[in-house]
Amino acid sequence: MSSYELQKRYHSTSAGGAAEGSQGQALCAPPLDHFPTLNRALEGRTEFLRTFGFTKPPLAVFTIVESLALIEEYTLKLPDTKTNTRRFAFVLLTLTLTSIPTPAQRTATVDKQLITRLEQAIPRLMADGDIPGLSIALVRDAKVAWSRGFGVKNVDTKEAVDDNTVFEAASLSKPVFAYAFMKLVDSGGLDLDTPLTKYLPGKYDVGDDPRLDQITARRVLSHTTGFPNWRPRGDKTLKIHFTPGDRFSYSGEGFVYLARVVEHITGETLDVFMKKTVLDLLGMKSSSFVWRDDYQSLKTFAHNSVGALSGRGKPEKANAAASLHTTAGDYARFVAAIIKGTGLKPATARLMLTPQISVAEAGSNNVNRPNPKLSSVISWGLGWGLEKTDDGTAFWHWGDNGDTKAYVAGFEKQRVGLVMFANSSNGLSILQELLDDALGGQHPSLTWVNIERYNSAPRVMFKAILKSDAETVLSDYRNRRAKSDNLQLDESSKPNGETSPSTIASTSKSKDQSTKTKNLQSADNLSLTESQMNRLGYQLLGLKRIKDAIEVFKQNTLDFPNEFNTWDSLAEGFMVRGDKESAIKYYKKSLELNPDNTNAVQKLKELGG
Repeated sequence: MSSYELQKRYHSTSAGGAAEGSQGQALCAPPLDHFPTLNRALEGRTEFLRTFGFTKPPLAVFTIVESLALIEEYTLKLPDTKTNTRRFAFVLLTLTLTSIPTPAQRTATVDKQLITRLEQAIPRLMADGDIPGLSIALVRDAKVAWSRGFGVKNVDTKEAVDDNTVFEAASLSKPVFAYAFMKLVDSGGLDLDTPLTKYLPGKYDVGDDPRLDQITARRVLSHTTGFPNWRPRGDKTLKIHFTPGDRFSYSGEGFVYLARVVEHITGETLDVFMKKTVLDLLGMKSSSFVWRDDYQSLKTFAHNSVGALSGRGKPEKANAAASLHTTAGDYARFVAAIIKGTGLKPATARLMLTPQISVAEAGSNNVNRPNPKLSSVISWGLGWGLEKTDDGTAFWHWGDNGDTKAYVAGFEKQRVGLVMFANSSNGLSILQELLDDALGGQHPSLTWVNIERYNSAPRVMFKAILKSDAETVLSDYRNRRAKSDNLQLDESSKPNGETSPSTIASTSKSKDQSTKTKNLQSADNLSLTESQMNRLGYQLLGLKRIKDAIEVFKQNTLDFPNEFNTWDSLAEGFMVRGDKESAIKYYKKSLELNPDNTNAVQKLKELGG
């Protein structure tokens, strides 16, 4: 809500008489430019919230923050109008609390105001996030209510994205395949709990591990097979890392195995089976699990983290976990079908959205985490992620094919949903803002997936390194942290002392460096997490900034010396540079910290170490 909209809404309520005082005096709000706290908040909506650690739905919290800011400053500036202030506070809080968007309020239709907001906000967010092209679709009342393309398919040709532009669905392929499999279950052709070895004789790619007989379709669709996400490149053997059913660990390999079973049972290739069973049935005319000739003109290209062209995949063989090509409108039709239970028996449709297992709080990859702490809000159904919110349970999934990204979320009860595809490695970085406006409600899955936001501290550091070098930026980073630590020590010795983001921000070394790393100055942003720094290193490695990547990986080992993954990543950086001796040294260090690090074992074999 802009300052103008907030003021206009307030005055319209006053004029209607609802906020008049006991003596008939109309409530009069002072001009909003009297409120610097509010104006600062409006200028930095999201970061303002994050700075103070709010965990409620972003829009809801922010409107309350706006209200409190107004009330506080109105009281301070006009202390002689205590009665009027109380009335002002009551009306403003009432207005803000009743204007909080939730999924329940997103039913039926997409209003023109929402479309206007999205059409204005999305191009700006894309520019901030270095995202060349994006497509979005909204579901209301279990129908496709609106879809729109933004930006370009290819930064070189500048061809525009439109409603017919085809994107890679990436892992959003998995729920579609799960739906198709459940139709086989309904027909009596397959059972969720029968070992897959009963349907597909042999040892698959597993070898002599008897635990293969414990893998069922239910365990594949709920990611509890014990398989890794993907086996190391070139490996013919697929390892089972833990007893199937023991815990959640996200696995594309499991879906590929189950697809082999389906092909064996039906006698059809996966792409033919999926077209007949799902795509044709739901009218997804632009969708396919393999390359089509018309995709030559319809499909977008991929772009890397700096918005540069990075290629375009053309899958010749269907992959149940990742190869679906589709449009936002087509996939929204699938979401509508899930909400309505189209094509499935009622009990089967419910089962897909019924929790099968809780996920680990730490993330999706748990092959080396034998006893992870479980999330209280995120679980997995059959093909779908599930998240508990104040508005009920949402089903969701994210997609990541490297330089293309995808996301879907829906609320079955409210019959609403959102689909988003982007042709950029940064595609999910603006997702929070899109969900806030287009769907509302809470989405703890964004934190669980560890999505890096377009204006995050790691992203700001990444851009600073591209303009300069990692050694310079990391030196500034260490100095800022040291100054912040000193400030916190000084303030903690004072009565009721607190360290504020503005205080820490004042420790910048120079105007130039302050400009480069301005978003690294808040208290919450001064230290990057292990995963954030690791991701930053790999982004630089992908851009062939090898020296910079190694410097970032080194910083991570300094900050997190007992984490095996930091040493594993540093070893990879040296391996890419051709420094075999250092690579072996640090892979061994990683293996000392975690003897179960199979990647280090494999790399040491390759390096002869």
